[in-house]
Amino acid sequence: MQIDWLHFTPWASLAGGILLGLASALFILVNGRILGISGILGGLLSPKAGDVAWRVAFVLGLLAAPMLYAGLSGPWEVRIDAGWGTVVVAGLLVGIGTRYASGCTSGHGVCGLSRLSPRSLVATMSFMGAGFVSVYLVRHAWA
Repeated sequence: MQIDWLHFTPWASLAGGILLGLASALFILVNGRILGISGILGGLLSPKAGDVAWRVAFVLGLLAAPMLYAGLSGPWEVRIDAGWGTVVVAGLLVGIGTRYASGCTSGHGVCGLSRLSPRSLVATMSFMGAGFVSVYLVRHAWA
């Protein structure tokens, strides 16, 4: 395995991780809820009274942030090394996986592990293992 040193971004990644950790901690402290995207979106599919506004605001914030960044820094090139079929199948598999795991990588990997949840440890190891296997198969075995 070889690291692409030209695109290696440890400081940007560290800053992003710190921001995600702070956002997760603030979210649970202020709202008493786990910051998991699949749970927030899932709550919009079967809404409960008084529970929609903050979920919509959260999703709008997720969509607005990259647009604001693009407006401030200028457009950037988006590159996805996969066809639409692969992207759709991958999205469906992630969606199915989050339903079976009762949460997504952000909910289990960030919030669950920080609470020392055994269930989140198993889920995160499963996510990561499946990711490792998928990358190996797509990049090496089937290439």
